[in-house]
Amino acid sequence: STAVGVPVLPKVAPAIAAGIAKRFENPDAPPLNFIICENLIGAGPFLREKVRECLDPRFHAALDEKVGFVEASIGRMVPFMTPEQRAEDVLLVCVEPYCELPVDAQGFKGPIPHIEHMVAKPNFAAYVERKLFVHNASHAATAYIGHLRGHEYTWQAIEDPVVRKEVEGLLAETRAGLVAKYGLDADDLKAHGEDLMRRFANKALGDSVARVGKDPIRKLGPNDRLIGAGRMCLEQGIEPRHVAFAAAAAIHYDHPDDPAAAQVQRVLEERGFKGVFTEVCQIEPDSPLAKLIVDESRRLLSEGWL
Repeated sequence: STAVGVPVLPKVAPAIAAGIAKRFENPDAPPLNFIICENLIGAGPFLREKVRECLDPRFHAALDEKVGFVEASIGRMVPFMTPEQRAEDVLLVCVEPYCELPVDAQGFKGPIPHIEHMVAKPNFAAYVERKLFVHNASHAATAYIGHLRGHEYTWQAIEDPVVRKEVEGLLAETRAGLVAKYGLDADDLKAHGEDLMRRFANKALGDSVARVGKDPIRKLGPNDRLIGAGRMCLEQGIEPRHVAFAAAAAIHYDHPDDPAAAQVQRVLEERGFKGVFTEVCQIEPDSPLAKLIVDESRRLLSEGWL
């Protein structure tokens, strides 16, 4: 499996290619599967092609026929590690109790192995969007809205009734969109959202607004957790007003230690919302979602958030 971060995937491709070549020197070798534990839609095809570029053409047929690149939906949160903990054991990783790993059942070559807590899902696209538009979207909303309320930690933000109301509204919108699009169980999605807010309130995680909100350029991307969620809702006939409110908060996110946030603020100051929509969100400035975000930004201003 990989768990290295999306930018590092191309750097591990040569090692994976070398392993595949060694494995299939024997043409009768059984299939080989890699579980890709990265936050990237389309991670399977992406890594497959990076490996292909590094792989002797003699093994390309084996790559296509016998090697599975299995996408996973990562939902487990890792607490902040203190310098003292890192000094004691650089390999130590602490995690929250939540433990489930949905993976793409159709990504495997050969039989699906039994791995504790791994759940192979045939309708995996629904679980990718559930992760992105429920978990990631509500987490980001907690951070960006919490920042405007002056909170340092996500647990402080989600315990703020004003922030919580907005996050609950966002979850209701994305839940309705996913039910309409994929036929997911509404009660299960609601319970999942409530469990997420309970987990966000876990003080032991020590999760900061700065960490969760980091890199708003990526998180305001056209297919990412906020803009992507808004577009999905609109495609299903649902007005994503709370999603738009979170996106407006993200556009106004001005954490001093975040270079991406500073860049968004420069675009906003120099070219206004039109510039942010065009250059960061990559949506049409006169689109329904853009208009909702502008409306919610006005609300931020009128209600004294900014």
